[in-house]
Amino acid sequence: MSNRLTKITTKGGDKGLTSLATGERVSKDHTRIHALGDVDELNSCIGMIKAELIETDLMFRLLEEVQHQLFEFGAELATATSRGKIAAFTEMLEEAIVTLNEPLPPLKEFILPGGSRTSACCHLARAVCRRAERSLVALIVSQDKQEESTATKNQGETDQAPEVGLQIYLNRLSDLLFIVARTIARSDTEKETQWGVGAETDLYGNLD
Repeated sequence: MSNRLTKITTKGGDKGLTSLATGERVSKDHTRIHALGDVDELNSCIGMIKAELIETDLMFRLLEEVQHQLFEFGAELATATSRGKIAAFTEMLEEAIVTLNEPLPPLKEFILPGGSRTSACCHLARAVCRRAERSLVALIVSQDKQEESTATKNQGETDQAPEVGLQIYLNRLSDLLFIVARTIARSDTEKETQWGVGAETDLYGNLD
């Protein structure tokens, strides 16, 4: 395999521009770069969860597969082309959601992020995943506006865009990360902290 990265520091981005995989130079504030960065941050957060798990665990292997999928989508975002894998990946998430959620007790209140360190990492990843999804929506909206202004939009073109499929994928992934957080919290502490349950209503009056 040839080297993918031969030089890390290139100084090419010192003026606030960066290159997409197509070679196009865009501002680092471009909506596509925001989306790429958020997906990268999400992948890093999932890596933090994995660092707390045993490599042979089913949860570890599931999250590692998700990391590989996010790299696939990063390539799609960088090239603005679809590799046709997103539907199958989304279906995998949906199956995992059903399987992991089935043994959990029904939710009666909102759950406070926290629990064990691993569970807290899951909640952080879930929040970053939601942000990545918002970035995808912003990218999709900006593309729609650009296509409308230039009158080059073809019928059905948006439905085939990788950004649309990835936005749906991230919606499912945030659900999965929430369920993983619940599963790990109950495994580690046998309890979850519910919002408003057992809270002191005069807490701020007793700080002295």
